Amino acid sequence: MQSYQKYAPPPLLRPFIKFFWALESVSPDGRSKTFRAIVDGCPGAILLPSDNDAFCDEHKNKLPGLFLYGQTIKPVKFSASGQLKAIGICFQPHALKAVFGFDADELTSSCIDLGLTSGKKHGNLSERLSEAGSTEEQLKLLSEHFINLIQNNRRTTDDATNYAVTRIVQAKGDISLKDLQQQLQVSERNLQRRFRQAVGISPKLFSRICRFQESLDQMRKSNYNKLSDLAYDNEYADQSHFIRVFKEFTGFSPLDFKKQSQEVVDNFPQISE
Repeated sequence: MQSYQKYAPPPLLRPFIKFFWALESVSPDGRSKTFRAIVDGCPGAILLPSDNDAFCDEHKNKLPGLFLYGQTIKPVKFSASGQLKAIGICFQPHALKAVFGFDADELTSSCIDLGLTSGKKHGNLSERLSEAGSTEEQLKLLSEHFINLIQNNRRTTDDATNYAVTRIVQAKGDISLKDLQQQLQVSERNLQRRFRQAVGISPKLFSRICRFQESLDQMRKSNYNKLSDLAYDNEYADQSHFIRVFKEFTGFSPLDFKKQSQEVVDNFPQISE
């Protein structure tokens, strides 16, 4: 049994956060659950109650009760035992530098304990969240914390790179990076360096992820007749090329993904093994 709800961020955070989500999942037989984070081009954070059973990464390491993760370049498995109750944040692609003030590539394919970064000035964030009586109160605390971080972040955002991110997202990955470089009057190397600092990955990889996400969205909506339609609609060379990319970013072939995954949370499906 699972319940899931998505929450819009307050207006001040919409340039930095796509949405919040809350998930409660219970296994009637008490078995552990396996989730797989799909590559989606966005960093995020997950909050778990202090009394929650172990939530572990693919190496069986228990994760912090509140952790922030960067861009992923391959699918990552997580496991949860017992009842899972979690709150998540899906950040905008450029949010790590804009909100937290460090270069995004420092956290690519990694995560940190976000509760330890709140600072004494704002009290222990993890403790305050655990004392909150409801999901709405926790989201309010998180929102206030992120707004405070943004207001005190002394590192300026890179408007040119943010523009490039917006253009790539709007084009769903189908865009000429050379044209972008010319519009911004920057070299390929310069754009790559600035993109890694702001987003955590190269503009080429980010474009590939956006294109893949568009094809995945079409699959979710069953907006196709056969796989070759998805391939050609999204400018893949052929069906085989599309399947290779799909497996690279999900860990499944398209057919196995539909058979073995239950995607309640966007890009974070529970999988059967």
